[in-house]
Amino acid sequence: MVGRTVENEISAFHMRLNRFLSECGITSRRKADNLIKAGRITINGEVVRTLGSVVDETADTVALDGKPVHKERKRYVMLNKPPFYLTSLKSMEDGKKTITLFLGDIEQRVYPVGRLDYDSEGLLILTNDGELANRIHHPSYKVVKTYLAEISGEIPDDLEAVLGEGAEIEERFAKPDSVNVLQASAGRARASISFHEGRKHLVKKYFEAFGLRVSRLKRISCGNVRLGELERGAWRDLNPGELRSLRKMTGLLPRGEKKTPGGAP
Repeated sequence: MVGRTVENEISAFHMRLNRFLSECGITSRRKADNLIKAGRITINGEVVRTLGSVVDETADTVALDGKPVHKERKRYVMLNKPPFYLTSLKSMEDGKKTITLFLGDIEQRVYPVGRLDYDSEGLLILTNDGELANRIHHPSYKVVKTYLAEISGEIPDDLEAVLGEGAEIEERFAKPDSVNVLQASAGRARASISFHEGRKHLVKKYFEAFGLRVSRLKRISCGNVRLGELERGAWRDLNPGELRSLRKMTGLLPRGEKKTPGGAP
């Protein structure tokens, strides 16, 4: 029956439609509700617009824009994105290279969590877990991303204190979670800086607010997931501890929950 709601009797194989779409790696639950309201989702060939509708994952056929969607094994990987590659899964008409060149041997269709600028490099998490991806990126969960930046311009003696004060970026105040000046000389400096929000070009624009230009930017961590010695263009699966940490930070795993036998999350 199409359009079942949670008031109906639900078996162990039934789940809310928005959750099912999220677990298929389509998008987050919140954004899945928008797809449902827009009439883009069908169950067994019939359009469903009712929020709270329930799907039987063992019997129903769910489709997005006419294309069936299926749950697949969740995959969580980290890529060391080289500079001058687009954080995109689509081919670009202007000939710029994209990160798809590095992902060919991943069976699942994984999506970037946030983005890195074309000329930036470093840690990029990709997954088909739409709910976790949305929470990592959303500033309310305060998952801190840390960057190494090489900057140039007029470097004040108290650069670290100055950068820690915060600044207006496009009529919104921004303040880093932490700043650490690693090296400074006349006209140049190297620093680590962390933000838990992910506005477009935020790091570069933040330095620009102080009259400084970023010549190189590299993301080195996201939460407790660290880039480490992973080579440029290489990827690896997140280990159970890293995944468990991200789930705890984003409220998908109770903070007091103990590890299961074998250390699996």
